[in-house]
Amino acid sequence: MKKKIYFLMTVFLLSLSTINAKSGITIGVIQYDLNDIDKSFKELHDQGFTSCEINYKRNTLNEEFAKKVKKASLKHNIKVTTLVGVPGSKSRWNFTEGPSTIGLVPKEEREEKIKVYHEMIDFCSIADIPAMHSHFGFIPEDPGSEQYKDFISVMQQLANYAKERNVMIYFETGQETPTTLIRAIKDIGTGNVFINCDLANLMMYGKSNSLDAVKMFGSLIKEFHAKDGKYPNPDDPYHLGAEVPIPTGDVNFPAVIAELKKQGFNGALTIECELNGSTKDYVVETRKYLQDLLDKE
Repeated sequence: MKKKIYFLMTVFLLSLSTINAKSGITIGVIQYDLNDIDKSFKELHDQGFTSCEINYKRNTLNEEFAKKVKKASLKHNIKVTTLVGVPGSKSRWNFTEGPSTIGLVPKEEREEKIKVYHEMIDFCSIADIPAMHSHFGFIPEDPGSEQYKDFISVMQQLANYAKERNVMIYFETGQETPTTLIRAIKDIGTGNVFINCDLANLMMYGKSNSLDAVKMFGSLIKEFHAKDGKYPNPDDPYHLGAEVPIPTGDVNFPAVIAELKKQGFNGALTIECELNGSTKDYVVETRKYLQDLLDKE
């Protein structure tokens, strides 16, 4: 009986996956376990997923592993959409230390971070992964400041390195307003820099509401993190807002998914969950919730 139920659930999930393919939008997850990529991709396939992001893990991203990723991707019909990583040993995810520790805006650890980004880009090129993405720091809002100009120059060099290898770079949203991020991408100007849209981050950093952000970013959105969150507590302006399960936060998923479809978005909705104690049940339930929104006319 249990086997029959499992079989029916698998067929149901796979049928949903076919619907996703017809709409051009896939639903995926972030793959953290890289020990047995074939097994991991098989499990994703059996659960009805058709895409994933791979989380960066140093000393793993070599040519041998790239071949395993490509083989498992073809075998289990799992499209790897990006390689995600935030290098740096001193990153602090708050409003007080974050600006001076995260990404390539601060100069401390910048050289080492760029080496890691080069490694990630090289791996994407070998493994046929179209993009890498990261939090590149709190982009200064003053485009005339020396810090902003320095950051743009650094990002231009990194983007050109990626462009030479036919790899795209995605900014993960959160630490700056939509206007500031759009301006930075235009000023970088290499043509291969886009957005991984994490609306929960925008809420948690207090930078924008979800629907307005999607409307502003428009065609710059190439990847989408399905995650929910709350605005920062006004009584505690030192820490980010809280991540919460979908759809209990401030992200307006029904309106956002409708807007993405209206814009012709055909990328991946990648479920990201950093909540303690999260389970596979949550991922499956969230997948169904997103699929139901995709299926609405």
